[in-house]
Amino acid sequence: MLISHLYQSGSRHHFSKGVLKNREETAKLQGKKIGILIESDFYEHEIWYYHYRFAEEGAETHLLTRLWGQQSLTFQGHEYHAPLDCHESFEDIDDRELNTYAAIIVPSAFVADRLRYTEDLSQLPPATGFLKQAFANQNILKGIICHGMWLVAPVPELVRDRRVTCHNNLHGDVVNMGAIYTDRDVVVDGDLVTGRSGAHCHLFAQKIIEILAVR
Repeated sequence: MLISHLYQSGSRHHFSKGVLKNREETAKLQGKKIGILIESDFYEHEIWYYHYRFAEEGAETHLLTRLWGQQSLTFQGHEYHAPLDCHESFEDIDDRELNTYAAIIVPSAFVADRLRYTEDLSQLPPATGFLKQAFANQNILKGIICHGMWLVAPVPELVRDRRVTCHNNLHGDVVNMGAIYTDRDVVVDGDLVTGRSGAHCHLFAQKIIEILAVR
């Protein structure tokens, strides 16, 4: 069966439902929370991989977005237009709650492009402001993969002089941000993990798991 046939029009998929966390003592991320920013045109293979892989290690994973005053929003994936419901807003997260997260991830595809919209150009996009808030806390691991670097564009100081990788299409962007482009699939620079593309999400996630397991 083609993967596209799994997602029929009208069906709804809840990221936090239908998968159980590993509660065994051997779970590397037991008791840790991971936040993943989400919007439409997400890369389904990547998001579903995180859904199961982090749960496999005992982590509690949350999808976070800008809800625009709604209780929930349904987003569609880029490849198969798979619908995905999100019920949590990063706009409601203060520093105290943010401190309960072990990692914040900006995924690939067009998520970052959609989230970097702001009605008032004199103000940071809310998602970029949230990312800046996360960068201010070195205890939180930041993961940015592929085109996720788009969300950093308004605040280049977050990656200036830091080693990063990104999608080849964003090479000029990260150089202009003052970052040190590193030609590797996954790059770690302190509390920042970057990945080359959505196709490298398994390597990216594994590195995040390795780091969080010893924190």
